[in-house]
Amino acid sequence: MKLTRRKIGLFAGGACLASMSPSFGAEAQGISKDHILLGTTQDMSGPAVAVSKPFVWGMQLRLDQINTSGGINGRALRLQVEDHVYDPKKAVIATEKLLTSDKVFAIVGSMGSSTLLASMPLVLAKNIPYVFPLSSIRESFDPFNKYKFAMLVPFDTETRAGLIELISKKGYKKIAVLIQDEQWGLDILRATEGVLQEDKLQLAAKATYKRGATDFSSQAQRLKDANPDLIVVGTAVRETVSAVTALRQIGYAGDFMGTSASFHKDIPKMGGKPLEGFVTLSGFPMMYRDNPKNSAELNKWMDAYQAKFGQEPDQYSATGYLAIEMFAQALQKAGNNPTSDSLVAALEGLRYPSGFLGNSEYVFGPRKHDGAAAVRLSTIKDGRWEILSDKVQLR
Repeated sequence: MKLTRRKIGLFAGGACLASMSPSFGAEAQGISKDHILLGTTQDMSGPAVAVSKPFVWGMQLRLDQINTSGGINGRALRLQVEDHVYDPKKAVIATEKLLTSDKVFAIVGSMGSSTLLASMPLVLAKNIPYVFPLSSIRESFDPFNKYKFAMLVPFDTETRAGLIELISKKGYKKIAVLIQDEQWGLDILRATEGVLQEDKLQLAAKATYKRGATDFSSQAQRLKDANPDLIVVGTAVRETVSAVTALRQIGYAGDFMGTSASFHKDIPKMGGKPLEGFVTLSGFPMMYRDNPKNSAELNKWMDAYQAKFGQEPDQYSATGYLAIEMFAQALQKAGNNPTSDSLVAALEGLRYPSGFLGNSEYVFGPRKHDGAAAVRLSTIKDGRWEILSDKVQLR
């Protein structure tokens, strides 16, 4: 599939999309006789393309299946994808286009934390549902707003659960943090300090970096000098490899715990030996087609994805697939002429079970718009991700 900069239109076989006029009033924009138009903002050509691209492809795979089976209450689902290049200012422009020009019914699965903070208020101001963003910051569901729903465990919650689990198993006493100098990094720091305070421990050291950093030599030296036995790292794909490698090169021999931002199939291949033993958190297990423990259903899904996109799926593919699956289930129950409010009512009654992709159960309610209930700890062993602790309950 050809991906272009700035804007990509997706529809059940790759057709381009036209803007749609609302047919059922202000609360039902994006609805026509035959289609329902959804929007999403992604990084399709910037630093996080390795996250957004498989997520969008996972969304498209489920959209195609739904449309092939007749759509939702007789309407096909269309998805308009706007490329924000992981830039908050561009995310605002892209979101305004989706809302005012394309007139989408809902925003589904938009990627990024800083981009979410910049653009989500525009969506909520119009009472348009902002559903299942590809972001783990707490603002995706808190403070409560009727129209926003999250499917990912927030960074502070997962960090707390993972750190408690590792301390109980390993007995760590000296813990340091490396975080990006943005809101999600502060969430990780806050959670780490909270766990340490409960255990009457002091933070050994803190180092920060700017988005897009490639040189971690100064941060690595500062952290190594503190001699921690565990470093909690708030890093994405490239930053994880760069930061951990820098620390290993100057002789740091302790352990690492990442977050869901550093759980990516490419990290073991990119990082090699220095990344062996790296532990991180995730909502899904990493999938490998040659794993003999795979179910027949999982292998069938992986083969369908591979045939369509020419690449093996990963956890972002699975997340995108389930984002559309859960949204579609709610939309089916929202009625023949859905509105924002009828969709919200259906989402608040949504309960999605553990399935073949390895997800934990999702449960939503009238005041519970964050559906996930557990995370996993996974570690890199012999160049692949393996489950270390399955479905650690959130605390």
